[in-house]
Amino acid sequence: MKALAILVAFAFLLAAPALASERHPTLAELEGEIICPTCHTTLDQSDSPIARRIKQFISARIAAGDTKSEIKAKLVAQFGEGVLASPPKHGFGLLAWLLPIAGILGAAAVLGALVWRWTHARDPAPVPIGPGLGAEAERQVDEALARFE
Repeated sequence: MKALAILVAFAFLLAAPALASERHPTLAELEGEIICPTCHTTLDQSDSPIARRIKQFISARIAAGDTKSEIKAKLVAQFGEGVLASPPKHGFGLLAWLLPIAGILGAAAVLGALVWRWTHARDPAPVPIGPGLGAEAERQVDEALARFE
């Protein structure tokens, strides 16, 4: 029970900055999450006229008290979902988030199975090391070789 309480407290500790970022976004934060429609780079890397207009719009919306989600929703309404640097976490866009995770987990499982198999492989039967063939075996080999001469 104590471990669960610690886990919940740790989750809230990690969630607090994300919630604060949602309510009070900064221009620098949003510049890395919005794509310029003309040059297809994030706003922090673009200096095109439309990128400057979007930056001014974001600054005005932050000053008006909009949340990060509201600002992004207004930009998506105006420019489409292509303006977002990351795909949405719902609908078809959710696949872009889940498929890489599933691929990594699947590859890790296959790799783990292969490593287990390689480390638990049976050793081949040891080859007897001795002075040579017995007398009967040597006679049979000599007879077989004589047939090919």
